[in-house]
Amino acid sequence: MVNYEGQLYTIEGVAAGLIMLLTAFIVVGTTSVYTPGDTHITDMQLEQMGSDALHIMNTPNTSAASAESALQSMIKNNEKDRFRETFFSFCNTTAGGTTDNLQYSTDVYYRDTLTDSVNHYHFAESRNLNGGEHPVRVTEWVQVDNSIPGGSMPAEVDNRVQAVLVEVLVWRD
Repeated sequence: MVNYEGQLYTIEGVAAGLIMLLTAFIVVGTTSVYTPGDTHITDMQLEQMGSDALHIMNTPNTSAASAESALQSMIKNNEKDRFRETFFSFCNTTAGGTTDNLQYSTDVYYRDTLTDSVNHYHFAESRNLNGGEHPVRVTEWVQVDNSIPGGSMPAEVDNRVQAVLVEVLVWRD
């Protein structure tokens, strides 16, 4: 004669085991402890700071005769020193009055209509990236009017109004 009570206890034990495994999976999957040494948090902060700096630099100047943003002017006139000073003033200043130790390297990407390809040129840098650093990439689209005489963009860039991508690699020394 077969005892049905034993089968019932077996099914109950398997169900209880599955419930315990599912509970452990949910608890471990939703709990995350962030430590100060977690590199992802510092990368996100560095990326946000660089992105904010580029966005502020690309805000149009409505009080001047030209509504061109500072970043548009810097790219069009190839003002590397002005870019360095402005970018550092936005990124390297801390609340305590001391300066941070951020470095950067900037490239500008543009579309060449003759070859229908995307090209780039090196714009500015604080120092060379030698491979030991861990940079984050921040970008900003900038509309540049290169058709107006007086600009100093490289000769290979088309003389027209175009959107260029400013890409900055930012890292902490």
